[in-house]
Amino acid sequence: MSDFDASTKSTGSSAEHVSEHRTGNQVPLIQKIAFGMGMLGNQMFPAALGIFMVVLVQGLGMSPLLWGILFFLPRLSDALTDPIMGFVSDNTRSRWGRRRPYIFIGSIIAGVAYIFMWQLDPENSEMYNFTYFLLMAFVFYLGLTIFATPYVAMGYEMCEDFHERTRLMAVSQWIGQWAWVIVPWFWVFIYDTEMYPEGPASGAKNLAIWVGVGCMLMGMVPAIFCKTQPVDESKLKDLSLGALRENLSLVAKGFAQSLKNKPFVRICIATFFVFNAFNTVAGMSFFIIVHYMFGGVTGPDGSATWPTWFGVASALATCFLVIPLVTLMSQKLGKKMAFIISQGVSMLGYAGFWFCFVPGRPELMFIPLPLFAFGIGGLFTIMMSMTADVCDLDELNTGERREGVFGAVYWWMVKFGFAIAGLLGGVIMDVVGFDPGASSQTTEAMTGLRLAYSGLPMLGTLIAIIVMLGYDLDEQRSGEIREQIEARKAG
Repeated sequence: MSDFDASTKSTGSSAEHVSEHRTGNQVPLIQKIAFGMGMLGNQMFPAALGIFMVVLVQGLGMSPLLWGILFFLPRLSDALTDPIMGFVSDNTRSRWGRRRPYIFIGSIIAGVAYIFMWQLDPENSEMYNFTYFLLMAFVFYLGLTIFATPYVAMGYEMCEDFHERTRLMAVSQWIGQWAWVIVPWFWVFIYDTEMYPEGPASGAKNLAIWVGVGCMLMGMVPAIFCKTQPVDESKLKDLSLGALRENLSLVAKGFAQSLKNKPFVRICIATFFVFNAFNTVAGMSFFIIVHYMFGGVTGPDGSATWPTWFGVASALATCFLVIPLVTLMSQKLGKKMAFIISQGVSMLGYAGFWFCFVPGRPELMFIPLPLFAFGIGGLFTIMMSMTADVCDLDELNTGERREGVFGAVYWWMVKFGFAIAGLLGGVIMDVVGFDPGASSQTTEAMTGLRLAYSGLPMLGTLIAIIVMLGYDLDEQRSGEIREQIEARKAG
């Protein structure tokens, strides 16, 4: 039996004391896989964006500063749409449940918008492409919010067991990680001069159709096959227009209440620093490999498919090494300790890249990858499971199930940080003197990129570890919370 689905034996008297309420609370494997298919679509979008966004600079000649703005501005809208979508999802009454209609509709909007977003031509002016992409990006991110916010909340409420939550998230993250195995091959297609002699912009335009349709279909799967825990509909709010003002007040109140939940705040801060320090420099790996290790040569005699293999190897290490080990550590050592260990290991990987990005020796860059993969690979497996535990604490305090609100706030934090990361990445490239139109880059520019690539993620990860040292929602406390909730329901 795999680490994901193997039953765990509780240790300690408290764990034995709370075991009775967990009986039968296992998510069937078919539903775990269906939820994981939604995660594959959910991760395919940002993974593909990481590849496609390079085309704006490398294929369309857009300035790094405008490139950074396109990362930043559309995600600002999430500050409004995510909490509202979380509230709406939490309080929807329908024959299909609270989450499923939005997951289905949102996947369609996001998929179609992604296709149109990349219909760009080099013949257009820089400002035309910038403006067109920006407007379509707003539509895309709105669709992604409609899909992703209730989808994440669905995962939080699919089970109540402390360790089964981790196993569910481990399976979904394992499936979702294949996006990072598939997507790096987009480099090969987009930059294939025989397939797309017009240039990478033409490749992106064509490939976007396949990505949009594929993600749309995968996003629909959990809406069709996944089931969630029942809720007391008498506690759901009225979503009619007449209650709009009151509901907007409740959205703001719910947002504020979630930020008073101390374990949840620690989760958000830690995720912000780990994920967004990583994303600030993630796109730089392509430029470091191409321009530092191969002197700007991209053909068969140059970098060729090395950026692709770099991404594929990282994703495979996450699938077959990181997620199983982190899941096992979580069950044996606890979620907090699993997080701290996995992030500490990732810091060794980031440091290793400074020494292993060597011109003419591309094989060396794979040495730190298994260590580096523990950062993002362990992050969401643990944090999404922790957030489900936080929702129990909130129910104990408020009497309501608000997975949508917590999911919205958590992913708003992720996406807002991602926007800052994109802007900061563009600023760093501009400051160090990277010139997208130059055939070769200066030594100072390459040194600056390499320093940022290793240093920023290490700093962000260290801050996250320090923040999580005070996290106290362990298995014993979570079990006691569930007992109190169920006693109150029985009473």
